[in-house]
Amino acid sequence: MPLSDRERKQLEELEADLAADDPRLAQRLSSGSLKSRLKARMSIGALVCLIGLVVLIAGVSTQIVVVGVGGFLVMGAGAYLLVGAHSFRFLKSPKSPDADPKG
Repeated sequence: MPLSDRERKQLEELEADLAADDPRLAQRLSSGSLKSRLKARMSIGALVCLIGLVVLIAGVSTQIVVVGVGGFLVMGAGAYLLVGAHSFRFLKSPKSPDADPKG
């Protein structure tokens, strides 16, 4: 769905504000290098997750607990890479500078 003129203007204003606030970040985002790194990290994470699943199934089928647990841990590491540590940063609530923790 194409953007309306109003939405396009708002987007251009946001881009200009970003470029004014943090020019280095704006340059990195426009270069596309972050997208390629993200795709590579997601691909590696999916591959590690798949390998962990295979090892987990092998551990269960051979009834070797250590292999099954190792496969589970490898799957967890792959999921961590797939989702990315940077995603968890956004789940935290932002702290306001004027909030006093002592009440």
